[in-house]
Amino acid sequence: MPDLNYLWAPPAPVSLPVRGTSARFPVNRLFFVGRNYQAHAREMGTSVDKTTMRPVYFTKFAAMLAESGSSAPYPPETRDYHHEMELVVALGEDGFRVPPEQAAKLIYGYACGLDMTRRDLQAAAKAKGNPWDVAKNVESGAVASEIVPAQGRVLERGEISLRLNGEVRQQGDLADMIWTIPEIIADLSTYYHLRAGDLIYTGTPEGVGPVQVGDLLEGRIEGVGSLSFRIDPAE
Repeated sequence: MPDLNYLWAPPAPVSLPVRGTSARFPVNRLFFVGRNYQAHAREMGTSVDKTTMRPVYFTKFAAMLAESGSSAPYPPETRDYHHEMELVVALGEDGFRVPPEQAAKLIYGYACGLDMTRRDLQAAAKAKGNPWDVAKNVESGAVASEIVPAQGRVLERGEISLRLNGEVRQQGDLADMIWTIPEIIADLSTYYHLRAGDLIYTGTPEGVGPVQVGDLLEGRIEGVGSLSFRIDPAE
């Protein structure tokens, strides 16, 4: 096969560190679950009935990923940029139409994550019935810590919290998720051929709110680890 002649150098692969090894986790796609904690759904003015509803998903480009410990400018075109602390599931195997009882085998490990959101743009788009890609798909708007290997292990409980400049803003438990990790993997796999390297952000507990220039975000998930992220001045 002849060497490909690119017009310019392709972007470097997106990856995350893996705890306990010098190898890195190659990131494929970023999936996000919306409204997976009832208290957060209520604070957003809605509710979720698991008996009649399925999970809601959105995506972000892998290029939007930022590593824990980094910083990024306050993004343009918003005056209401919000934090959302989440558990991230890192997939290590492929799967399509996976039954819930077999979903755990796809799990490589876990990470702490932040889903950053231009809330004002999201609200305006929702009010008009428009897509809200620009509200979510923000440069450096998906933050992740190192991946913690946990092959096939399903996290069912554990404290999840976020501090803003040292003050607790979000606090909940993974047990409060409406859809469990196996249920999410199984349902998402009916829409997509899931691949090793995919990351699934599993939703945020209540307490989401705005950040300002200079703010330091520090998140923690019991049994997984922690992350940090700082908001730099706008460009």
